[in-house]
Amino acid sequence: MRLTRRDMLKLGIAVGGATVLPGGRLLADGGGQSGGLGSSPRTTPFVVELLPGRGIPPVAQPVAPFPTLPDPGNCVNVDGSTAFHVHGPRVVPPNTEFFLMHERPVEHSFHPQLPPNVLWGYDGSIPGPTFIAKIGTPSLVRFVNDLPENDPVGIGEPITAIHRHGGFQAPEDDGYPIDTFCTGQSRDYLYPNILEGDLAQNAESTNWYHDHAIDITSMNVYRGLAGFYLFQTAIDTMNENDPPPALGLPSGEFDIGLVLQDRLFNEDGFLVYDSFDHNGFLGDKFLVNGIIQPFLRVARRKYRFRFLNGSSARVYQLFLSNGQPFVAIGKDSNLLEHPVTVKSFRLAPAERVEVVVDFSHSSLKDEIFLVNRLDQTDGRKPNGLVSPGTPLMKFVVSSNAADPSRVPDDLVLVTEGPEQLLPQVKVQRHFKFERSDGAWVINGDFFDENRISAKPRLGEPEIWILESGGGWVHPVHIHLSEFFLLSRDGVPLSPIERSRNDTVLIGGAGVGEAVKLLIRFNMFTGRYVFHCHNIEHEDMRMMAQFEVQP
Repeated sequence: MRLTRRDMLKLGIAVGGATVLPGGRLLADGGGQSGGLGSSPRTTPFVVELLPGRGIPPVAQPVAPFPTLPDPGNCVNVDGSTAFHVHGPRVVPPNTEFFLMHERPVEHSFHPQLPPNVLWGYDGSIPGPTFIAKIGTPSLVRFVNDLPENDPVGIGEPITAIHRHGGFQAPEDDGYPIDTFCTGQSRDYLYPNILEGDLAQNAESTNWYHDHAIDITSMNVYRGLAGFYLFQTAIDTMNENDPPPALGLPSGEFDIGLVLQDRLFNEDGFLVYDSFDHNGFLGDKFLVNGIIQPFLRVARRKYRFRFLNGSSARVYQLFLSNGQPFVAIGKDSNLLEHPVTVKSFRLAPAERVEVVVDFSHSSLKDEIFLVNRLDQTDGRKPNGLVSPGTPLMKFVVSSNAADPSRVPDDLVLVTEGPEQLLPQVKVQRHFKFERSDGAWVINGDFFDENRISAKPRLGEPEIWILESGGGWVHPVHIHLSEFFLLSRDGVPLSPIERSRNDTVLIGGAGVGEAVKLLIRFNMFTGRYVFHCHNIEHEDMRMMAQFEVQP
């Protein structure tokens, strides 16, 4: 009998602090929380500049079309399972763009005062190359697993699956957690790049892609396997010079994706990870695009920043040090209906918030800091706001530049929202996320690929109630669709989340114990998952399945 990672970790705790995973790797007990591993060495902040090729990833480039392959079905997961969705060669439309992406080790510098670390990157890039997809033009991406089978670092397993987070794709292309491929294998993913059903006036904006392998997602993402997947649409053209109806949002070098992560290093400056921290791993070094507390030179004009929380468990509340507000324009995969001006915004794991920051009122040589003021010391939940907080990066106003960009009063109007859909609802479901036996369950159950927890029908809206128990917070991600938040236990919804979401934070004091959401699956039938995106909770089986019926 093969043990799941959860079983092995529980066994390791039971016998006093160590267990052996496949390949003979020994995992020591870190004391139950990441703080048990000690503190990282001191580093001087704001000494590394974010530049193209150093913190700002390259754009993924299409390659010549190639024959598609059947999915590998013989890769054995950590829990002994094999792929559920095994598909033959993809049938691709004639206008499909082809991409080839290798997962491989890469030597990476987090900071000049630390030694280089060997990470795992998509095409050797940290973060991975940024895809810019055109709505209506499918992408066929072949991911090739070139990860070493006997990795000396001991963080991660060379067993991978790719999930395009926020995307609408068939079940076999969704990164279902047991649809993995191992070292020396590859898997083709077909992304249709079409808008969701009758929401044709909604503009897809910021997805991201990351590892999603059963039981080991946290380690593989911690090691570096994540990147942005953006959309170019008829109105969000990524060219600020385009006339209306194009929105004219900041573009090119003034449109920057920023992924926030926390990491922990040993006294020698090498990355460490506590596989026994089931609460949710927290680091004490703050990274932006893989660099510890970098700086970015900006011009006196508007910028579009796409913030992504790529941390395992940490929740951020972001401010600008000069008190300047953000103009929020997007949440998760969608633009908002109208811009919202906010002094700060919360960002839970896997959430994305897009903002415009106008530096035109600053003076040359001004320094403005992006600050996290939400204190958090364990994976249970944040402790609350503090002042002055922790600066994550520095903006240095260093030049003047022309600015033809604009932020229209209307971005993307939702023509079919709760008012139209609620009268059609016939089904309400309730899912409780809670702790059990040192691990994590939904409605009392661990993830089981043989159990279906919901069978929604294609095109029929439903109400889902997501509840958290025990005072924990859980960022919940539902694959395949987006949803409207209806209520949060009487706590007012923030202006930003009154939109379409694919991830929502539930539970914890000041956040609300339960949320009610309106969801509809419009595009594909088949089996998908939903789960907590505190990735340690996900790996400890806080995940369930739904199967969309015709």
